[in-house]
Amino acid sequence: MVDEATRRVVSEIPLLKTLASPRDKEVWVQRLKEEYQALIKYVENNKNADNDWFRLESNKEGTRWFGKCWYIHDLLRYEFDVEFDIPVTYPSTAPEIAIPELDGKTAKMYRGGKICLTEHFKPLWARNVPKFGLAHLMALGLGPWLAVEIPDLISKGLVEHKSK
Repeated sequence: MVDEATRRVVSEIPLLKTLASPRDKEVWVQRLKEEYQALIKYVENNKNADNDWFRLESNKEGTRWFGKCWYIHDLLRYEFDVEFDIPVTYPSTAPEIAIPELDGKTAKMYRGGKICLTEHFKPLWARNVPKFGLAHLMALGLGPWLAVEIPDLISKGLVEHKSK
């Protein structure tokens, strides 16, 4: 399912240790620290590989995440708002990433702009609880989804560059 380049990228993301959800008050703080450390490492690695493609931030509690992701196609940067909430059963349940402005433009999306990750990503996530975190969600969930869907949406004329 995953190619060698993706395996290498993911192997450089720190694995998480703490099994905690937002309901676990004190322990959640530790999990959140691990999440941020993994995200920072992943972003640093991406920048070093000239593959910077997203920004994320969270609310104070670390339960609501939002930011930007982008995809370069034919030397044009297509940028989208991205958002997700941490489920109460996290990390046993992966977050559902939404790109609201693409809602209804592809069959690989649920109502509200939530991208479809059920076939490939969710079984992988389930096998790696609690080691996988938000950096893994981006690397193995959103990244591949963008790489497949955005060029297709552009070719169909459903996504246009902001300059047009």
